[in-house]
Amino acid sequence: MQNDVVPPSSQALAAQFVTITEEEAGQRIDNYLLRVCKGVPKSHIYRILRSGEVRVNKGRIDQLYRLEQGDLVRIPPIRVAEKTSSAAVPGAEFKIVHEDNHLLVIDKPAGVAVHGGSGVSYGVIEQLRAARPEAKFLELVHRLDRETSGLLLLAKKRSALTNLHDQMREGHTDKRYLTAVSGNWVNKRQHVKLPLHKYTTPDGERRVVVQAGGMESHTVFSLLRKWEEFALLEAELKTGRTHQIRVHLASSGFPILGDEKYGDFALNKQLQKATETRGALRRMFLHAHKITFTHPDSGAKMTLQAPLPAECDRFLVSLGQPVG
Repeated sequence: MQNDVVPPSSQALAAQFVTITEEEAGQRIDNYLLRVCKGVPKSHIYRILRSGEVRVNKGRIDQLYRLEQGDLVRIPPIRVAEKTSSAAVPGAEFKIVHEDNHLLVIDKPAGVAVHGGSGVSYGVIEQLRAARPEAKFLELVHRLDRETSGLLLLAKKRSALTNLHDQMREGHTDKRYLTAVSGNWVNKRQHVKLPLHKYTTPDGERRVVVQAGGMESHTVFSLLRKWEEFALLEAELKTGRTHQIRVHLASSGFPILGDEKYGDFALNKQLQKATETRGALRRMFLHAHKITFTHPDSGAKMTLQAPLPAECDRFLVSLGQPVG
């Protein structure tokens, strides 16, 4: 029985039968269909589920049914409108920090989105899938902002994805970031607990603001080096909210250098050109440099690190001797 089913298209108008593999087991049938029937409206997926056209082991099921290994799924013929212009995703590999049968950990460069959407045609996950067509399963464990560089975890098995999500939800992972900020940072160690509210602007841009009643958020900052106008900090995430580090710092009066969304825009423009006393910085200075977690299969404690990118390192060197 062929397990790797081709998503239904206008060229495939016969019912298809798929045997569920070990990696596909555990998903709800609606989520499985949404994934394999790319381009089919969600409303249509739920209609064929309600109508009984989708069968599992020749019987009717509802949308909450969880697939089991060996289940035989009947997918009815579905027409998908052909896209007139769909550019192929170029395959790409990224610097690998760790890889085994369960995990892939890469050092993501700044300026690359982790996935397509919001005006981005494709991201890291789509490029890796294109570069590894033999990979049966490859999913993002977490996300990094487009302009943030550093450690990005991907799961190569569904069991690993579920396990790591559980660890993150229960606070059993430790994520550390390096960031350079503007201002006279004083405290060696500082806790910032500011509630964050996420919203979308009329043009579809995701934004976050400190607001009473927002999501509880907690970041711990440690001072690593200090200059007259800047400071290098390590940020430890206690919660994992969207743009958390960026908004916590900006709201505390210490914007991240090069942050085009929450930063000091006039300063960012100045930083793009080198001066006699410092080098140029043409990116946001935020880098996911260390993560600690439990391996989802072996149970071993793992700590992975990614060195500061060369452009960030050069900028710090150009600042000269720290004052603290």
